[in-house]
Amino acid sequence: MSEKKRVLTGITTSGIPHIGNLAGAILPAIKASKDELTDSFLFLADYHSLIKSNDPDLTHTSSFEIAACWVACGLDPKEVIFYRQSDVPHIMELTWILSCLTSKGLMNRAHAYKAAVSENEKNDPDKGITMGLFNYPVLMAADILMFNADVVPVGQDQKQHVEMTRDIALRFNHHYGEVFTIPDVSIEEDAGVLPGTDGRKMSKSYQNAIPIFLKKDDLRKRIMKIKTDSKEPGEPKEINESSIFSIYRAFASDNQTKNLANQYQEGIAWGEAKELLFELLEEKINPFRKNYEELIKDRSGLEKILLLGAQKALDVSTPIIEQVRQVVGIREFGD
Repeated sequence: MSEKKRVLTGITTSGIPHIGNLAGAILPAIKASKDELTDSFLFLADYHSLIKSNDPDLTHTSSFEIAACWVACGLDPKEVIFYRQSDVPHIMELTWILSCLTSKGLMNRAHAYKAAVSENEKNDPDKGITMGLFNYPVLMAADILMFNADVVPVGQDQKQHVEMTRDIALRFNHHYGEVFTIPDVSIEEDAGVLPGTDGRKMSKSYQNAIPIFLKKDDLRKRIMKIKTDSKEPGEPKEINESSIFSIYRAFASDNQTKNLANQYQEGIAWGEAKELLFELLEEKINPFRKNYEELIKDRSGLEKILLLGAQKALDVSTPIIEQVRQVVGIREFGD
């Protein structure tokens, strides 16, 4: 039998979880966690959230909501290692160690940093740019290498960070010896990046997201706000340019997707298409919503789940960080 592969996935705790998170990360990760040949590491990236927000209430509330979301959507904490990033201090220690071997030139090429610089005036390219943003790829590398993950499922926009992690791990191994597994990246081609209600990428920062646990009536109202083109009922419509179709496809079966594609060709009215999307999402989300409403009544129970997960994570990270310290020369004088 093949050895188990370690698969690692995290979600940044910087806002309410939305259906883009559900389709692109949460449900695929839960499905993967049921594979007997997989050891799943799933974490709340609360230190990452500080790059995006300095609001302590948002960081705290979002951490709870996202943790509850994972469990409500079917994650079995007994079958995976489910933890908060901040409960594993070895990650921050490894971040510093990796920073001392990572070239600034590599960080200069990070897409997020380059985008922030390009938005600034030429006479002050670093205006508003924090070291957190600049060093973000190193912290992500530490998240991955701390547990010697074999596979990291990410969206297309995060692919570069895993490639940087590979570069950092190869450089460390070349200098100090074989310590880290070189991770592979896995892109979820089917889910992709879902569009928001305004047609742009669904994102908390754009305020165009559809939160997972909206009440039924609020979910319908949000879906009805999705922007469409001006084509009238009876006119054929393009599936590749439709936010409604993109979201529907992420949650529907192959037959459901094919049926909607046929209706687009036949000229379905936008209101009818939105109603079909609402009915599909409500069917999918309602069981999760009921679970979530029960979980938020027991905050201490969720805390216990995360602390148990942190202990399992520490059982894995402790021998790895001890090996890292040993090879870099931070060890007892008797060694």
